[in-house]
Amino acid sequence: MTISQGAEQLRLDAAARDAVPWRRWGPYLSERQWGSVREDYSPGGDAWDYLTHDQARSRAYRWGEDGIAGFCDDQQRLCLALAMWNGRDPILKERFFGLTNAEGNHGEDVKEYYFYVDGTPTHSYQKMVYKYPQAEFPYHDLVATNRARGRQDFEYELLDTGVFAEERYFDVTVEYAKAGPEDILCRITVDNRGPEPATLRLLPTLWFRNTWTGRPGAVRPSLYQAPADGSAVVEVRHPGLGRRWLHCPGDHPLLFTDNETEGPYAKDAFHRYVVHGDTDAVNPACTGTKAAVDVTLDLPAGGSAVVRLRLSDEPHPPESIGFDQLVERRRAEADEFYDGRFPPALGQAERQVCRQALAGMLWSKQYFGYDVERWLLEHGRDPLDAGDIRNGDWFHLTAEDVISMPDAWEYPWFAAWDLAFHAVVFALIDLDFAKSQLDLLLSRRYLHPNGQIPAYEWNFSDVNPPVHAWAVYLVYELDKGRQGRGDHAWLEAAFHKLARNFTWWLNRKDVTGRNLFQGGFLGLDNIGVFDRSAPLPTGGHLDQADGTAWMALYCQNMLQIALELAVEDPGYLEQAHTYLEQFAWIAAAVDHPGATASMWDEEDGFFYDLLRLPDGSATPLRVRSMVGLLPLAAATVFDPELTARYPHLIGEANDFLDRHPSVAAALPPGRFRGRPGSHLLALFDENRLRRILARLLDEEEFLSPYGIRSLSKYHAEHPFQVDVDGATYRVDYAPAESDSGMFGGNSNWRGPVWFPVNALMIRALLNLYAGYGDDFTVECPTGSGVKMTLFEVAREISGRLTALFLPDESGRRPCYGGQDVFGTTHWRDLITYSEYFHGDNGAGLGAAHQTGWTGLVAVFPNLFARVTGSDLLAHGMTGFFRSMTEEEDER
Repeated sequence: MTISQGAEQLRLDAAARDAVPWRRWGPYLSERQWGSVREDYSPGGDAWDYLTHDQARSRAYRWGEDGIAGFCDDQQRLCLALAMWNGRDPILKERFFGLTNAEGNHGEDVKEYYFYVDGTPTHSYQKMVYKYPQAEFPYHDLVATNRARGRQDFEYELLDTGVFAEERYFDVTVEYAKAGPEDILCRITVDNRGPEPATLRLLPTLWFRNTWTGRPGAVRPSLYQAPADGSAVVEVRHPGLGRRWLHCPGDHPLLFTDNETEGPYAKDAFHRYVVHGDTDAVNPACTGTKAAVDVTLDLPAGGSAVVRLRLSDEPHPPESIGFDQLVERRRAEADEFYDGRFPPALGQAERQVCRQALAGMLWSKQYFGYDVERWLLEHGRDPLDAGDIRNGDWFHLTAEDVISMPDAWEYPWFAAWDLAFHAVVFALIDLDFAKSQLDLLLSRRYLHPNGQIPAYEWNFSDVNPPVHAWAVYLVYELDKGRQGRGDHAWLEAAFHKLARNFTWWLNRKDVTGRNLFQGGFLGLDNIGVFDRSAPLPTGGHLDQADGTAWMALYCQNMLQIALELAVEDPGYLEQAHTYLEQFAWIAAAVDHPGATASMWDEEDGFFYDLLRLPDGSATPLRVRSMVGLLPLAAATVFDPELTARYPHLIGEANDFLDRHPSVAAALPPGRFRGRPGSHLLALFDENRLRRILARLLDEEEFLSPYGIRSLSKYHAEHPFQVDVDGATYRVDYAPAESDSGMFGGNSNWRGPVWFPVNALMIRALLNLYAGYGDDFTVECPTGSGVKMTLFEVAREISGRLTALFLPDESGRRPCYGGQDVFGTTHWRDLITYSEYFHGDNGAGLGAAHQTGWTGLVAVFPNLFARVTGSDLLAHGMTGFFRSMTEEEDER
């Protein structure tokens, strides 16, 4: 079989340059729409209980749709997904099942096994696997047992119920392949893994998102049974999509109903027809807004069957090659595409880890529709005076976009800081999409008029860490390396919007005007001794080490962008001066000699939050956590060419310090210096850096076998405790799930390994290496006697993170903990990328498919397989990242 050279890249280029709609169709269907804020019309804002999983099969949604292994257009007007029945379940399996926040002992949690195996950026090829038990699905058992367990108990998972015993399950493998931008093939392969014959009722389902109920003037689309010989054919008529046809070869019945809650033919018709034999539930006229092909598969033990579907804008799509041949061609083109993205030095096991991580990212792209003004009106509120209703201050926000989601089931809504990390990962394979995602939250449809970036739909006004500027600059550099020149217009547009957000931070999150910042939970949920998003029981406020570090990093990133823009427009040098000076004010405030208390604790050699009491006194909260490590992230090296290009910038910086001796006095020597010629901005000097690294790299503190813990293991034996008005507030090391009910009870930053902050630690180490060079070495691990440069330390942490997903000799991967089944034949090549990982044994925890930021694992091995420390020292950080893309172009 001949493969055209760079076929997927040609599709990406055609989409970007010629507007060929290769991106129009994709896996943009959510895996859970029920229980979301958009669908919540309860008086008290109880989203989980207002529309439950059990109600989802019969109540039409208002804002989006969900399904299994779904595909839809980029406005989610027409959806294609799977439904199935094993002959025993009490309900038709149309969507994945999971627990609400209140039902489980560890919060919301999907209770299914499905795996994203492959995908390409234009979705010309997508593949996933779902494991469907042949025994009755234990819905009641999962809810009752988890509800009865306490926080100290393990979660009760689907494998624990015994329904997979003797491999009595179906592997349902779904592949999509595009013959053209509007011509989509779907191949469904069902394998009976069990020891006896088994029957599966498979219902590939096509339906419209309900855009007509309660919307005057909206045109109602229709589906019809079309005449055909030897095939089941559904004709689609939609005012926006026009006409198209779904073909399924074979003499299979077609079922029709409407995607509506009420009426003679309602949303749950196929459930009633298949499970309960209610023949009156489906429309005998063979028309409606929801249709399914009813396929019965009788499979012998170990047997297999294939169902083929084709959704096309042609009534009789031409077949220049066969269906299966085209699917195989697209799969081979996917192989070719990733071979060009992965360096030759990357091993096969690492390639599999990276590729499936990227597949998870691609499968988690989702259409997100939410017009807050209309939602408020539907709640009976005046958008201009909405009161205390959720998101009442965000009536300007109008979303109708394909967005990279953290997890299409557990977090089927965008999160601001998650999305910044997603964009960095997508930049490896799809720079245009990465840039569009960063643009989205800065657009006037999302960014608040006051400059705040919306956090996530549960509370747009919450505050996520300001990592957008970091992501913008890194994506710009990668784009510049691939294209040969930077997208100056894109960077400039982003800079001005980021400046609005930066100003919002200065005005809103520095309550005393002392350049020490707050911010609330800042994405770290329950990491502190108090709920940082609630009023403190002591009164007063927290000056947060992480909030202050984020703003220091923000200054550095904006300085980088301003200097890049100044290459073409010297007027941006004034902005560069501004951000450099703002960084100096923050750096001085962190360790002001005359302050009542300092974030830096000289005795412990660590940064801490400061508890500011109403009487003006301040006390450090001595919790050794990621909060105190994040000041490391605010370390950026500026390349030696900076002095040559902008000599007066350095002069102006020195003049600034001369004019402000109090600032100069608060900046220890070396905080603006690294190796000769480089310019390093950081919140610490070399001595303090060594003390922080000694804790970071101590295996009895932060360094786990699988990355950097979010809380020091020191607190396992030495918990931190505060007594306030008879109440005790305590922080213990918890390497697995949280035993705290703080912040909803489904989050845990008290021990496990989280990828996004690990990524920022690696970035900081690379910058510090560029600043200090090979002469600066530390013990890694602490006390081992093994000396490493900071580049080698970064590579060591990267290797530990990647090891979470690498199989041992028996095929077992640490991310699966003690579940032996994942090392067996039909499971061993399937990987999930969890939200976070056990701080001691690496088991995946939290959301099971949060490839979003855990997808960063695709970046690390690629990075360290391509470049060396000498490359970094020779070319600086800018050349270092550009070399990643230059190598791709050479291949």
